[in-house]
Amino acid sequence: MAELALLQQMVEKLGLSHVADAIGYNKTAVCHVLKGTYRGKPDKILKAVENKFSQQPVECPVLGRIALARCVEERNKPFAPVNPLRVRLIKTCKSCREYLKKENNGEDRNKAK
Repeated sequence: MAELALLQQMVEKLGLSHVADAIGYNKTAVCHVLKGTYRGKPDKILKAVENKFSQQPVECPVLGRIALARCVEERNKPFAPVNPLRVRLIKTCKSCREYLKKENNGEDRNKAK
């Protein structure tokens, strides 16, 4: 599982507290995922790790080739009508294949059609 390896790597590099804060989960949950003792599915935690720290390249129609973490960061920024780039990103992100894959648990809706 690549996300688990990424989680381990980021905890070693940044520390458990920093990683837990960055992904929005408490230290205990992150620690249990790392130990393999998390009661429940760790999917949401691992997806949060991937979205925050992954350097996997994705093709952005506006920004070009960027890391997945940057894609998620740009997609989650608030709308700013005075910034032309933000306007383009808001309009484009809603119909972007990467965004649609994330919303459909990794499945590309456009490929099924």
